[in-house]
Amino acid sequence: MIVLKGAEVSAKIKDEVQTMLNRLDGPVPRLAIVRVGKNPDDISYERGATKKLESFGLRVSSHVYPADISDAAFKEAFRTVNEDKDVDGILLLRPLPKQVCEKDIEEMILPEKDLDGISPTNIAKVFAGDTSGFAPCTAEAVIEALKQNQIEITGKRVVIVGRSMVVGKPLSMLMLKENATVTVCHTRTKDLKGTCRGAEILVAAAGRARMLNQEYTGKGAIVVDVGINVDENGTLCGDVDFESIQETAAMATPVPGGIGTVTTAVLAKHLVQAACKNR
Repeated sequence: MIVLKGAEVSAKIKDEVQTMLNRLDGPVPRLAIVRVGKNPDDISYERGATKKLESFGLRVSSHVYPADISDAAFKEAFRTVNEDKDVDGILLLRPLPKQVCEKDIEEMILPEKDLDGISPTNIAKVFAGDTSGFAPCTAEAVIEALKQNQIEITGKRVVIVGRSMVVGKPLSMLMLKENATVTVCHTRTKDLKGTCRGAEILVAAAGRARMLNQEYTGKGAIVVDVGINVDENGTLCGDVDFESIQETAAMATPVPGGIGTVTTAVLAKHLVQAACKNR
């Protein structure tokens, strides 16, 4: 089985970003990361994204608010970041605390600064096949990883396990745009194993540690694991039981070191694209 490492894809995206930066006038693009509370996963992602973007030569600022901030206070703070002309793009770490209306924030964020595709405008563009908006970074990272590894998507049977608006649904639209034949599976899918075994490209986005093993993987399948979980031993792992698919899958992305690495590179690419469009 060939291991599809994210570092190689990230390096190619970095070259694209550098080319765009060389053509860009004005200050270096700046990302604003907005975080509420001290969720360890959010802090870890913030740290990783900051490190990656700075390694790409980009600016990053963090805007951190207490977990008990009121809905009104957060909206006012978010409005300030949203309207800051020195901010080219925004990454909002979610979910937000219950007292903050996340839907209102999704509607507030300026589509041209919405790098992770959470605004109604950008989501609508993804579903319409309009590439002028931003798709969720993780969904786009899956497409980037396949293309950069010269894996043909057109005509392939693609099965996506997971139907969230973060990965499953938008990724299904991106796959359709690439002319794949797409099946989206979920908790009520009958014969989930059989459906997955029929996939030429299998994408695991279920949010359950090591859920998909060799029983779900057809011979010669390409397996893309977007899951990030911590198992009972405190070990970081994906939604795929990586060791068990060695004899069935032809290629697979690892966790860590796979799609997560590509996702932050896509975020950097979106930031520079935003700066190029809006200046």
